[in-house]
Amino acid sequence: MPIVAYSAYSAYSAYPAYSSYSAYPAYSAYSAYSAYLAYPPPQKSSLMEKIALHLSATLLLLSLCLLPARAADGHWTGTWASAMEYTGPSDMPQTSLSNRSVRQIVHLSLGGDRMRVQLSNEFGSGPVDIKAVYIAEAGQREAIVGKARYLSFKGKRAVTIQPHETVYSDVLSYALRPLQRLSVTICYGDRTPEHATSHRGSRTNSYIMAGAPSPKADYRPEETVPHWYNLAKIEVLTKAECIAVLGNSITDGRGSTTDRQDRWTDRLAEALGGNVGVLNLGIGGNAVVEGGLSQPALQRFDRDILGQQGVTRLIIFEGTNDIGCCNANYEQMVQRLIDAYQTMIRKGKDAGMKVYLGTITPTQGNSYFSWWHEAMRQAVNTWIRSQAAHVDGIIDFDELMRDPQQPQRIRPEWQTDGLHPNAAGYEAMGQYAAKVIVNSGGN
Repeated sequence: MPIVAYSAYSAYSAYPAYSSYSAYPAYSAYSAYSAYLAYPPPQKSSLMEKIALHLSATLLLLSLCLLPARAADGHWTGTWASAMEYTGPSDMPQTSLSNRSVRQIVHLSLGGDRMRVQLSNEFGSGPVDIKAVYIAEAGQREAIVGKARYLSFKGKRAVTIQPHETVYSDVLSYALRPLQRLSVTICYGDRTPEHATSHRGSRTNSYIMAGAPSPKADYRPEETVPHWYNLAKIEVLTKAECIAVLGNSITDGRGSTTDRQDRWTDRLAEALGGNVGVLNLGIGGNAVVEGGLSQPALQRFDRDILGQQGVTRLIIFEGTNDIGCCNANYEQMVQRLIDAYQTMIRKGKDAGMKVYLGTITPTQGNSYFSWWHEAMRQAVNTWIRSQAAHVDGIIDFDELMRDPQQPQRIRPEWQTDGLHPNAAGYEAMGQYAAKVIVNSGGN
């Protein structure tokens, strides 16, 4: 019997409450579940565990300062980044971005005294004219706090980004605090493409106003949208480490709280005390191999991961959509996923990154679930766990998130729709990932 067909039958029969074949132990003892059922349910972190985690993260940072590859005055490293996408009509503002301003809020990871910003027109079919960009500490909603600072581009406030290009701002001396919320206001000029370059799933509102208001002007939004436009990267000059996370909607934060910055990557950055950069390169609906929304992970890897500055660690946590959308050739898709993981692992290691693999979380209760798809998920997770000696760590989100009473689903208190965690689930994921990172050490 083919392995996926056998695994699907075995997964079905392994749960007596759901199977009429449970009387036959030969069918219920299949390898993908032997380790799966042996894990005890995770316990909530105690206060002392959280304190120990922060101390360990600090020691990790101190140890990294001794690594010979660090320049004496630091190097450019991401404190925030977002995976850029083509913007369809439903994710564009009601009217053009031309001669309007967009105030966007981001949650930084690292702090620093010198910074620069990258703007992208990667998917634009025409130029983007920008009159000015300024930053300030974010207040409530569209409000800004304290003094704003204008960015410059080759000494000028205005810049034009040509189609399929990116631009960096000049270096700005500005005191960014670790984990702070930063407001970035982009004032657009006459020309903007019909379809912008954006990140659709910002989980954070952006505020659009006509004209190009100064920082001191009364900012009165005429439209609010949950997207980021053209804002790709924020980098600081630092000696700190940086983690890039490749993922889908679970990393992008579907099910988190809008404007609360409570994705699991936010919680990871907080658990590491703001001492390590954390870059969320998740895209909702994204697939690894083919299909899904936006460019597949294998295609966008070089830009979204290798194109980031200062990344020392990579977390690959993606595959749910490849499995959930597969309707035929199940074994072939499992092998294609494994081949893709191996390609990305090799590329990450060749770039000097430590690589971590995240297991795929359960899906029962969502339309993605069937016993065939569950068998695929288990086959992929079994392979991921088998790579412990070949990568720098396994972040076993499946072990963490599954319901001990019904292991093919996420714990009810940690999920929204059978597929996506809620804020409490994301907090557990971030704390757990931080423990794995810290326990893996800095060398």
